[in-house]
Amino acid sequence: MKLKSLSLIQINNHIILKTIWYYFWKLFLKIGLHFYSKKIIVSGKEQIPKKGAVLFMVNHPNGLIDPLMVTTHLPRINHYLVRAAVFKKPLIKKFLGTLNLMPIYRIRDGASQLGKNQEIFENCFEIFKKGQTLMIFPEGSHNRKRTIRPLSKGFTRIVFGALDKYKDLKITIIPVGLTYQNASQYPAKVAINYGTPILVNDFYNPKKTNISVVQLKNEVSFQLKKLSVHIPDDESYKEVLAKLNKANVDFTQVESVNKMIVNQSFLELKPKTTHYLKPLFYLIIINSLLPYIIWKITSKKIDEIEFIDTFRFGLNAVTFPVFYIFQSLIIQSFWGWRIAGVYFFISLLLILIHSKFSVTNSEV
Repeated sequence: MKLKSLSLIQINNHIILKTIWYYFWKLFLKIGLHFYSKKIIVSGKEQIPKKGAVLFMVNHPNGLIDPLMVTTHLPRINHYLVRAAVFKKPLIKKFLGTLNLMPIYRIRDGASQLGKNQEIFENCFEIFKKGQTLMIFPEGSHNRKRTIRPLSKGFTRIVFGALDKYKDLKITIIPVGLTYQNASQYPAKVAINYGTPILVNDFYNPKKTNISVVQLKNEVSFQLKKLSVHIPDDESYKEVLAKLNKANVDFTQVESVNKMIVNQSFLELKPKTTHYLKPLFYLIIINSLLPYIIWKITSKKIDEIEFIDTFRFGLNAVTFPVFYIFQSLIIQSFWGWRIAGVYFFISLLLILIHSKFSVTNSEV
């Protein structure tokens, strides 16, 4: 009896420590993203169920920063499916595991690896059984195109598999639209739109699985096309995008931009806004020379445009605070803690002012 009680205490302590660890990183990333972003617009948050199994389905325009943007504005502890390539290094795999990230294997990872997905799916079934939440990116890969691409049917295997295993289970899907004003530009401006809840049970017919899959995919895709800027991926895509960029529209105003696309009614040419804070930007560079040099060297090695924002944010979140602390310690050794503290505060304040008041034009 004592051993059983001790075991339960150890399990509870582990859960508590893991929860604290999760919220520490969530808070750290949320603060970092608000320093990094001009504006993060969140709408539809009231649609998220406060309890019960939920699958968040997010479009994927901008690399690993996408799940960070969404999860830091979710009220619940979340689990994630991300591409297996991220888990190649053992240390990274262990760290990501502590934050509830799980690998999903694709054919490009090798046909022999696909069998590992069944274990991951089983883990997802248990997550739903416990009334917890999961986030996936149903387009299957990241891509900058302002269009919702065809959805993979893998998510239907997960939700229908869970319902097949646990007959009394109810699963809700929340589509999430993610739209950046200019995904390559710093500071970032982004809209996160949560859609209308979709009860998976209403679509699941075990006797007509194929029809169930198509209907559920269509419903999720339909909502994602309303929740993010969607230009149909046809021969007119480039022309429509060029007209929107020429008008310098605010892409984060998703509903109005989508109306322009449907009606083919574009605004008159709106001039690009001047960057009046350029002098402040140069002052920040002078004060942050080493992190800036590190970024310039690293950025040349980024192969995929979708990872520019991810790497820039990651480097900024780590190198800038560390560098300012290091410089503060040097200042402290000459002039004391008060001057060092003032320097550190002003350094962060300059970055915050630049992020919040800089211009974010549309893509060219």
